[in-house]
Amino acid sequence: MVTETMVPVDGIELCVETFGETGDPALLLIGGAASSMDWWDDEFCRRLAADGRLVVRYDHRDTGRSTSFPPGDPPYSDVDLAHDALGVLDALSLHRAHLVGLSMGGGLAQRIAIERPHRVLSLTLMSTSTVPPAHDVTAPGGGEAPDWTDRRSAIDALVSGVRRLGGPFTADEHHLRRLAARVFDRTRDMAASQTNHFSCAGGPPTRDRLGAITAPTLVMHGTLDPFFPPEHARTLAAEIPGARLVWLDGVGHEFPPAAVWTRVIDEIIDQAGRRTQPA
Repeated sequence: MVTETMVPVDGIELCVETFGETGDPALLLIGGAASSMDWWDDEFCRRLAADGRLVVRYDHRDTGRSTSFPPGDPPYSDVDLAHDALGVLDALSLHRAHLVGLSMGGGLAQRIAIERPHRVLSLTLMSTSTVPPAHDVTAPGGGEAPDWTDRRSAIDALVSGVRRLGGPFTADEHHLRRLAARVFDRTRDMAASQTNHFSCAGGPPTRDRLGAITAPTLVMHGTLDPFFPPEHARTLAAEIPGARLVWLDGVGHEFPPAAVWTRVIDEIIDQAGRRTQPA
């Protein structure tokens, strides 16, 4: 069963969608900066849920159908973005979940695992780093800013951004344009969605507390990631006790392309079955 709904979280509304059956172990997908939940492919989510997981994806504030603020001066920090993820779980009456965070979402997942360890069953960190989430750049970037109010210009910019950071397995132009069109059509304010996460305030640093993470942790990283080169993954895995490092050959800084779904899904499910590290 797939269900999309709006839920209240700390005075705002977030758009949430679930795949699977209520009562199954929850798996929360936390996307990168400027990314609505659309970038977690529908079929990818269905395949994760097919193993007996309640898969949850959501629009960050300032993306998709969630509450949007005027572009340029967002009244929140990356701490609030992390609390949003917990608020989604609360709204669904989910006390604990397996967290899968990509890029900025990986930074938010790290913060949750450090500050609210009792909420985390397992941790999968993809295409991310030990650097603060505010330093994440997954927006199109480069050159003059597009006219985000113009549908064609916005779609062109989104597709260009994905291809610039991707690799040989990145989806083809037709697929990306169809996905970017969906993102545009679902988003309240494209300019806000593509700028505010990069200008929001940062919270207290978490790197010096990575050693306190007790959740079983998987670090998955593309060998061709141009934004967080391989040393970021090695450092992250080395600083989290017991973390496993899995390389995705030919993958860039991107949501998992279809060519590696089987590997990624198998690894996430395997990680979700591992025991918590002793305190």
